[in-house]
Amino acid sequence: MSIPAKTHLALLKKFFVFAKAFFNGAAKRTARLWLVALLGLCIAGIVVSVILSYAMRDFVTSLEHRDHAGWVRGIWKVIAVGCLSVPVGALYGYSRDRLSLAWRRWLTQILIKRYFFNRAYYRIRASESVDNPDQRIAEDAKLFTTGVLGFFLIIVNSILTLVAFLGVLWAVSGRLVGVLFIYAAVGTAVSMLFGKRLVGLYFNQYQKEATFRYSLVRVRDAAESIAFFRGEKREHRDLIDRLNAVLENSLWIIGWTRNLNFFANGYNYLALLIPALIVGPMFMRGAVEFGVITQAEGAFAAVLGAVSIIIAQIENLSSFTAGIRRLGDLWDNLDEFDAEDAREAEEAKGAVNEEARQLKLDDVTVQTPYGDKILSQHLSFLLPRRGSLLIMGESGSGKSSLLRTIAGLWTPGGGSIDRPAHNRLIFLPQKPYMVPGNLRAQLMYPLDEKDAQDDAITAVLENVNLHDIFDRVGNDLNKVVDWTNILSLGEQQRVAFARLFLKKPAIAFLDESTSALDEENERFLYGKLRASGIAFVSVGHRSTLRGFHDTLLLLKADGTSEMQALDPEGKPATT
Repeated sequence: MSIPAKTHLALLKKFFVFAKAFFNGAAKRTARLWLVALLGLCIAGIVVSVILSYAMRDFVTSLEHRDHAGWVRGIWKVIAVGCLSVPVGALYGYSRDRLSLAWRRWLTQILIKRYFFNRAYYRIRASESVDNPDQRIAEDAKLFTTGVLGFFLIIVNSILTLVAFLGVLWAVSGRLVGVLFIYAAVGTAVSMLFGKRLVGLYFNQYQKEATFRYSLVRVRDAAESIAFFRGEKREHRDLIDRLNAVLENSLWIIGWTRNLNFFANGYNYLALLIPALIVGPMFMRGAVEFGVITQAEGAFAAVLGAVSIIIAQIENLSSFTAGIRRLGDLWDNLDEFDAEDAREAEEAKGAVNEEARQLKLDDVTVQTPYGDKILSQHLSFLLPRRGSLLIMGESGSGKSSLLRTIAGLWTPGGGSIDRPAHNRLIFLPQKPYMVPGNLRAQLMYPLDEKDAQDDAITAVLENVNLHDIFDRVGNDLNKVVDWTNILSLGEQQRVAFARLFLKKPAIAFLDESTSALDEENERFLYGKLRASGIAFVSVGHRSTLRGFHDTLLLLKADGTSEMQALDPEGKPATT
């Protein structure tokens, strides 16, 4: 897989987008300060190198002439230059790392902000162009910021080195300068052939490494299910297949890198002889002193390195280019964040009015995100305050999809939805999300745990039959445990009800939220919910749920629906 020239141009544009946003954005003062310091130290380093080349020339010449006084002066010159070189080199590395860190902080923060804005993290799950967004945010952003500074400094150093040492080299021999440029041009052309192939290989490597790593995380998250199914052999086989894909692509990279090294090593070895072949006869004729040979060799190596940066960095450049491409794909799939336009962007996602006091659907069509399938149509109903609705139907009829549409996760295919604002709603899925943190954080999610009141937490846990949960944490509300593995699914569902009662929303949406509970606990929790005065909509299959609701919405496989009023026993009400 090679990258066409048109794609290279697109990647270059994407690089300038990242750079412009950073140096002109909120962090521009810090960014520009470190950049100026870095460029100043870079220039200082080149100046010190030029001075050192002359100091070494005089030092070597004094040895040739057996000039003891000149030799002593040469030693002191070299020491003096070294006293300048050491701090310049150390501060140069420090400034580079600080600028890289500032850039990574800015880029990662803006990616995370855009990742959550407009629920992009939910939307791009189905995107074919963005695999493993977590790896792109965590790893590719880091590689980009370190890589871009590295290559930028290499280019700047190369230009300054070329300017500084080309004059030194020209003063020795114009022929040497001509040979150098011809030699570098041929070497660069050959190395680019290798690099074209390596870019594609590194792009595949990032993708395969991320997939393998995610597979390991998935095994950890689904450990209990795998254990129940005795699925170790299957999971082991899948992991080995993904590992083999990583290793196979790595072998291709190693092979092409080997071929590149064959050329690069020969190229660098021959470069050692060229200055001696040209300047050596000049020394034998007495045209130059012996120190000029060493100076010419050093200057030739410096200038050759400056004009051969592609040859020297082709492997790193290939990896870096692949990283920019992955980061650019993620950037293009995330919406621009603009706080002033956030509300407009939300409303543009569908005909959802968030200023109503009740839930009302008017001729709503439920469809899949890309509109390729209609699940339900002509849905109309009004959920009164303190009212309750049960949604039932066969699998695939769109019960959970209707909740996604009401929540705004999916865009309705037609009709309108009126409901309270999202912060006055709560959605309880079949498998609750157990957040990392202490018990306060667990129960207050998604609010800040600082808003928690310990007395209210104690009361609500009693209210959902979870009073024994304090024993799990030694009566320490600040203790952090792995809640997913500490609590059973039924206990996790009761935690979700505890969140509901703490939040006290206008409407609660329950998607199979009591499926892991026994009938007694289910009856107990729904009794508490009805007594709270909170309106609620449930999705479920159990016939026992009918007795807890006023109305039944029956969704059918052909997209039609039927509404029924229910009596206290869950039977169709008679008129």
